[in-house]
Formats: sequence, structure tokens, C-alpha cells
Amino acid sequence: MISSITSPPKPGTEMGLGLGYAVVSTASFSLSGPLAHGLMAAGWSSAAATVVRVLTAGLVLLPIALVQLRGRWNLLRRNARLLTHYGLFAVAGVQLTYFNAVSHMEVAVALLIQNTAPIAVTGWLWSRHRQRPPGMTVVGAALGLAGLPLVVGLHSEAGIGWVGIGWALASMLGGVAFVLLSSRTDTALPGTVLATSGLLIGGLILLAAGIVGIVPLRATANSIAFQDFTVPWWPPALVLGTVTAALAYVSGIAATRLLGPRLAAFAALLEVLTGLVFAWYLLGETPRPIQLLGGLLILIGVVIVRRGETLRVA
Repeated sequence: MISSITSPPKPGTEMGLGLGYAVVSTASFSLSGPLAHGLMAAGWSSAAATVVRVLTAGLVLLPIALVQLRGRWNLLRRNARLLTHYGLFAVAGVQLTYFNAVSHMEVAVALLIQNTAPIAVTGWLWSRHRQRPPGMTVVGAALGLAGLPLVVGLHSEAGIGWVGIGWALASMLGGVAFVLLSSRTDTALPGTVLATSGLLIGGLILLAAGIVGIVPLRATANSIAFQDFTVPWWPPALVLGTVTAALAYVSGIAATRLLGPRLAAFAALLEVLTGLVFAWYLLGETPRPIQLLGGLLILIGVVIVRRGETLRVA
């Protein structure tokens, strides 16, 4: 099991393919913010938007997962613990803890804390499995993480409380769980089967949390207004499920299995940059020069980390 989690990224073409999957995954994930913002501005609760997003994704992927299983139900039985952990931590846990975090602090601060997951992944691999990162990886990591506060627009008067910090750190740990569990290669589980099971389990957990009152479930049929156009509620909800969850999770699992957990974690920093672009287009939130500088630092950092990991493989 340890070797399946800590195995290095593949060399050459497969690493390039993994980075391609990572870009698709991060771009898909980051689109969820502006779309969910539109739904919540129309009266949806964040939990309701997430339940629709996650369960829609699970149902969309279900036929593909059943074809890939080919009646091998023993795979689900053998990996029941992995599937449960994936749904609980990598799907439901990330969402619930992040929503609780932003209810106690500014979104920018919560996003900054959540995206320190690469540090935790690197620390875990180093302390637990003696995988010391090469110097180039450390340099790239420092550049990428330095760009984070610039992109999210962190400022000195941002309100920070210990309760919010606790929830944001829990959300960061959920992101770590996503990377480490997605990188498992010893299960014989196709990536779509892992994603589908996790999304359905996580969606049902979130739905149950809403039913018992842990999170509010509220939805409306109001139209959704973006910067230059207005649409009915269902197109954004459909895209939330099919693109920002189904496509994002499947491509994210493929990326982590090809790149290894450390490089995949740092590649996920691109989500902050692509989220900035989508917010610019859909919500009219024009990025400031300092945010563009932060995005450039993230890009340079990811490129350097990739080079460092390539040298480690060699």
C-alpha cells in the first residue's frame, strides 16, 4: 500500500499527459466557484448547490463506471474502505469544512489556507516515507506558494478567527486526502469507478447532513445573472455536475496516478489561477496587476516542481 501511494511520477510522455489531465481537472474545479456564486446569489444555499453538483456527477458517471466494472463487484467489496474514505474525506469532507470555514472568515483567507495542501503532502511523504524533495522542487514550491496570497488578494484587515482557521485546515486535509487516495495504484479500481463511488457516497453524506440540519439546504428556480447574460437555474447546475465535478474528479484521479502525489498537489495550485480567469469572464471581477503577478509565480513554480520531479525520477 505504501509503495502505491508514494510511487514516483512516470517519466517522459506519461508525465506530460498527467500534467494535461491536471490542467483539465484544475480548470474544471475552478469553474465551480463562479457558477456556484451565481446560484447562491439567486437564493441557493452553498450546501444545496454542492449536493446537486456531487450527486449529478455521480449519476452521470455511473453508466461508464458500470461498463468499466464488467460485473467485477468483488472490486467494490475489496475496496469498500477506500471508497468510503474517498467519499467521506475527498468529497463530502472537503465541501463541508470549506463551507464552515468561509462562514467564519473571508473566502480569500480560507482559500489560502486550503491551498497549502502541497506542503502537507510533501511533509507527509518526507516524514512518513523518507521521500525528501529535491532542491529544485523546494524552490518551485516556494515560488508557487508565494503567489497564492497575491492571487487571492489577501490583505491586512482580513478577519481571521481560530474557529475559521480550524475549519480551513480541515478542508486542507481533505485536499490532501484527495491527492493521496486518488494516487492509489494497487486497487485495480478504474479511475471512473473510484470517482463515481466517492461522489455518490459523498453526495449522500452531504444530503444526510442537510436533512438533519448540519448544513442548510435551500434552492430556488430564480434565473441566474452573470456579467453579460442571464440564464435559467438548470444550465449552471448541470455544468456544475458534469464539468466541475464529474470531469474534474475523473481527470484529477488520472493526473495523480500519472504524476504521483507531490507533483499533482502542486499542479493543483493552478486552480487558483484558472478560478481568477473564470471569475473575470463570468462575474466581471477584473484581476489586479498584483494578482497577475501571483498567477505568474504559480505557473513558474509548477514548472520548476515538474522539472525537479523529473530529475528525481531520472
